[in-house]
Amino acid sequence: MEQNNSTINAKLPENAHRELKEGEIYNPVMPAESKFAEITPWSVCMGLLMAIIFSAAAAYSGLKIGQVFEAAIPISIIAVGASAALKKKNALAQNVIIQSIGASSGVIVAGAIFTIPALYILQAKYPEIEANFVQIFFSSLFGGFLGILFLIPFRKYFVKDMHGKFPFPEATATTEILITGEKGGSQAKILIFSGLFGGIFEFLVSTLHLFADTFSTRVIPIGAALADKAKLVFKMSVSPLVFSFGYLIGLKYATIICVGSLLSWFVFVPLINEIGEIFLTLSAGTAANPFAAMSPEEIFRTFVRPIGIGAIAMAGIIGIVKSSSVIGSAFKLAVSGLGKKGTKELKQEEPRTNRDLKMTTILLLSFLTIVAIFIFLLVGVNITPFQAIIALITLVVISFLFTTVAANAIAIVGSNPVSGMTLMTLILSSFILVAAGLTGPLGMMSALIIGGIVCTALSMAGGFITDLKVGYWLGTTPIKQEKWKFLGTLLSAATVGIVIYILGEAYGYVLTPETPNPLVAPQANAMAAVIEPLMLPGAKVFWILYIVGALLSLLLMWIGIPPLPFALGMFIPLELNTPLIVGGILNYFMSKETKKQSKKLAEARTARGTLIASGMIAGAAIFGVIGALLLFFNINLDTHLFANNQVAGEAVAIVAFIILIAYFVWDARRAKEE
Repeated sequence: MEQNNSTINAKLPENAHRELKEGEIYNPVMPAESKFAEITPWSVCMGLLMAIIFSAAAAYSGLKIGQVFEAAIPISIIAVGASAALKKKNALAQNVIIQSIGASSGVIVAGAIFTIPALYILQAKYPEIEANFVQIFFSSLFGGFLGILFLIPFRKYFVKDMHGKFPFPEATATTEILITGEKGGSQAKILIFSGLFGGIFEFLVSTLHLFADTFSTRVIPIGAALADKAKLVFKMSVSPLVFSFGYLIGLKYATIICVGSLLSWFVFVPLINEIGEIFLTLSAGTAANPFAAMSPEEIFRTFVRPIGIGAIAMAGIIGIVKSSSVIGSAFKLAVSGLGKKGTKELKQEEPRTNRDLKMTTILLLSFLTIVAIFIFLLVGVNITPFQAIIALITLVVISFLFTTVAANAIAIVGSNPVSGMTLMTLILSSFILVAAGLTGPLGMMSALIIGGIVCTALSMAGGFITDLKVGYWLGTTPIKQEKWKFLGTLLSAATVGIVIYILGEAYGYVLTPETPNPLVAPQANAMAAVIEPLMLPGAKVFWILYIVGALLSLLLMWIGIPPLPFALGMFIPLELNTPLIVGGILNYFMSKETKKQSKKLAEARTARGTLIASGMIAGAAIFGVIGALLLFFNINLDTHLFANNQVAGEAVAIVAFIILIAYFVWDARRAKEE
């Protein structure tokens, strides 16, 4: 069992969030030359317990309401609280391990529920399709393992080489929670009060439904008319979770994301409707506008979101090309590390905080995982060896190439576009499998399992880079996080498999006489709708929409605008993007030096704002977990207060959001110069 031999100075260095100057180095909270207890019975057992509990809660929540809460933040809160209750000294390193192991839950759930329940949905039409625990478990397990193994070679690039260039909003919030828990004092009070404020606010919205969770221009007559006739609508979520992410992201990326969203909703959606009107005019009234009966949301989902998917895919390709030197150096390291006698000695000379799994170990584990996936495809899916090889190559190549895209997205906006990349994977893999002679129900099942493995791999890559960035800031040992992440993934995959299987048997995912109240599973339903026509004769795919998105990303790169955050804005619903700009604007004014606000005061207010935003994210996440658990035990606290009065519900939401912002500004401005 590891022991502490040093005392922790619980304060993030001044250069933790900015780019380093020439010759400057970053020294973490726990110095590399000191040793701290990280892997202990307490940290491992607590982490595994969190993985099991949060996997079950997140899977139920995701299938019931289509939302998977972020597990890393509430797990950090619990780790800090439990360590304090047991009066553990210097528990920071152990709390990082608890969070890292436990956070496997959310990423495995996000990967699994997007695709695997689609097997149950299609099984209702095609009895040849199998849906069982083995498929759910192994697709989640292998996808999680691939995500870990493919990400490790890029750890140094994202967390060290790009230090200060990415905001890492979720990692920032998690780090603030962990370090504040270690530090205690006045900063802990800020975190607690802002967490309670954000948590209670979220509970009132999402669980009690005292007012609407989103306000839109539909609440006024002219807004409703514009939405109906011109398909123009503005929406904004009032969740403290989204608004606080905007503060952590900063004005630059918040603006890019928001502008991408406005392009989708204020240009493409009304333009598509107007094309229908033009068609109506040209036909001299003999044909109808096919878009007139569709809502702006339906036009977005059907025609505009594919443009966003194409933009994300091209942004990913651009990112892969730009990081080709990083990928090349990873391969070079792999080749040079094979058979080198001095590898062990070189590893020992490296600082503790810079040690990863050896490249030979990564290659061996990757090979074994790929072989296991091949056997799984042969036995579990029952396809031919040739088809299994084609499927294997497809999923491995896509998983590896999109690993950097997932990590990049999390580093910039704290949101992983796995659903968009998975849809693209399903489309590409379907065409490849059809060319290999795999069609019909068996082809659908194969494509969905491929999609499930890829989706989980990308979800894991995005989530794990957050853990590793937290460890980098605080000074834990990366190799220990990497080793124990596998065990967390194993337990999370087993738990998710059991939950999805049991819920599928008990409630079902399709409305039938036997299952009158099926679970919603919105993402899986979307995947099923996409995959079914692709595997049937005469399938029609609107490739031009994906191509438009791809060309847009190329044009953005040409004029110097980062295409990935812009593409994410195009893909993610409008109401989840607009609050980001509010948080970004607040961050800008808090950090701006003026005649009345000195540089030191601006830094103090910005730092306090970061702590408040982190607290609100934590509070909203943990109260979201409470709401999910209440639903799990069939405790419905919905007040239905504004069920029949949308105007009143959204009016109250606007007032509540203004109060939320006012509290944030008031509390942040209470900061004093250090």
